[in-house]
Amino acid sequence: MNKNNILRWLPPCLSLGVFGLSLWTIQQNLHHYQAETFWESLSNIPPSYIVLAIAIMMVNYFIMTGYECLGLAYVRESLPYGRKALVGIICSGISNSVGFAVLSSCMIRYRFYSAWGFSMVKIAQISAFCNLSFCLGLFVVGSVIFLKEPLAIPNLLDLPFLSVRPLGTIFLVMVLAYFFLTVIRQKPLVIGKCIIPHLSPKLAISQLIVSALDWSLAAAVFYTLLHHSVPLSYPAFFGIYMLAQVAGLASNVPGGLGVFETVMIILLAPFIASEELLGTLLIYRGIYYFIPLTVSILLLGKYEFKHFFKNKQVWGANQLQPGNVER
Repeated sequence: MNKNNILRWLPPCLSLGVFGLSLWTIQQNLHHYQAETFWESLSNIPPSYIVLAIAIMMVNYFIMTGYECLGLAYVRESLPYGRKALVGIICSGISNSVGFAVLSSCMIRYRFYSAWGFSMVKIAQISAFCNLSFCLGLFVVGSVIFLKEPLAIPNLLDLPFLSVRPLGTIFLVMVLAYFFLTVIRQKPLVIGKCIIPHLSPKLAISQLIVSALDWSLAAAVFYTLLHHSVPLSYPAFFGIYMLAQVAGLASNVPGGLGVFETVMIILLAPFIASEELLGTLLIYRGIYYFIPLTVSILLLGKYEFKHFFKNKQVWGANQLQPGNVER
């Protein structure tokens, strides 16, 4: 098989790999939880809160399409918003759930952007910028909320801190260093063979806003579901949520499954019974992870199905050309 054939079949194979990984994630989620617990918990939450949580989730995924918009602006390329939204929703819906977000999102972006004529270098730059923006949001909101709400760190996490305040300080230093090196400093940042160009203040501020909104709205989905039973302010809850997310991301378990729940149960134990909280966690998983993952798989499947028949028609037309007819 020559190089051209390899490049031709690589994107569909990557999509097939993402499909398999997504289906495995769904199976793991369904195996991890019991359907009876889900429906019982669903009946205990006021319907208006569930509708509001779904609405916030939809707004959040709309905001996450901003990562693609910023990534394309970073490489000075443009596409219709519909295409950017398609990639952004599929990337977010799948990578949020399957874990290994850097790898899975890169595979999805390569599938789409290579088909639209982008070079490997630009695809890598877009992916790196989007993943960096996501992490930047964690550091930005984590620094603010951990310094404002210095809750104690559970022994389970085995961190060398008694509270999250030192973690907030570290995050703040990282954010300030990033802005100094990429915005204030008037020349590209060179790290080995990697060159990070100078960013405009507008692009850097947009990066901060999109990523901070992403994390804030994700927490708001869960807070909406819990608000009727937990006497906590949103900032206090946000600190607990962020620490659980940091633990889940550090574990590299798909969607932080199990790790995120354990930290939330420990930190919210004084306010809500573990059984009730676990039920609400099931609803949160269903709304914030399972629904977007399902939608993303359907969108990716629709694209691949359409792309397959388009290529088949082109191949058939080429076979009918006079020079290609067998004699």
